[in-house]
Formats: sequence, structure tokens, C-alpha cells
Amino acid sequence: MIKEEKIKNWIVDEGIFREKKLDDNADFHYIIEFPKDNIMDVVRPKGKDFVIIACATQVSPQHLELMAASSPEVRHDFLLDANMSINQFLVDCQLAVEQNSNILQQYVITYQIFDDGITKNNLFDAFKRVFKAKIQCVWLIEKTFGSIKHKPTEPSNENSMFI
Repeated sequence: MIKEEKIKNWIVDEGIFREKKLDDNADFHYIIEFPKDNIMDVVRPKGKDFVIIACATQVSPQHLELMAASSPEVRHDFLLDANMSINQFLVDCQLAVEQNSNILQQYVITYQIFDDGITKNNLFDAFKRVFKAKIQCVWLIEKTFGSIKHKPTEPSNENSMFI
């Protein structure tokens, strides 16, 4: 079993460690910022032999409005495109879709690495894979429904999968 200390040292050494969360369901749970201004979770579920990298994203209110103004066919095609696009990154994804309107509210991208496959390189490749899948969905939202202008903000844990 890979030691928690090793993973913590890797993320601290690379300057992406933000905080350790108290989590009764995990042997350890770290919040990282990778890349800059993007929050992810690194979690070993209690008693398991793997680590999960996760990134949860809330769809912005402005994009929700643009989605609501679109036709049911456009929303349906978007969800199909989102699933197909994210699937290409070989990650797992949960789309939280409002059933009555078929509007995407939130999505969670996860990737699992078993202990016997964890190296620093594999861990950081997982961070990249999860982030690229997340940003692919953001781009698809903007391509399908239009982009919005917003001011950059300080990163927060609001997109942490456990809030």
C-alpha cells in the first residue's frame, strides 16, 4: 500500500497542496489546486487500495439561463456530446441533469488509481486527465450555448466534490 506521506509530499513539493480535509469516510482527503485556480480532491476511501482524483463543477447561473433558452433538441444533443467527449479521456463522469428540463446542473469527473499503479508521474497524469475532461465540458457548454464574460476570482472549495 502506498503511504499517505508519499502522496502528500508529492503534492506539497509541486506546490499544489491547499489543505487536508477531515473526512470520516476516507483514510486521507486532500484539496489541491491544479492547475492554478482549479480545485480537485485526492481521496483514499477508508480501507480501500486506491486513490480517487475528483473535480466537481457547478454550471454557472449564466450558462443555466442560456441552456434554458435553448431548444429541447439542442439540450439533448449537448448531453450526448458531453458524454461522448468526456468518455474519450477514460475518466468516470457523473452528470447531474435536471430531469424535467434536461439541463446540466453539475458534473463530477473522477479517476481511480490502484496502489500498485501509483507513481508520481501517474498521479500527475491523472490530475491532467481529470482537468482536461472538465475543461472539455466547459468548452462544449460555451460552444453549444455561447460564452459569458466573467471576472477571475480567487479559487475556492466551492467545486470540491464533498461540499
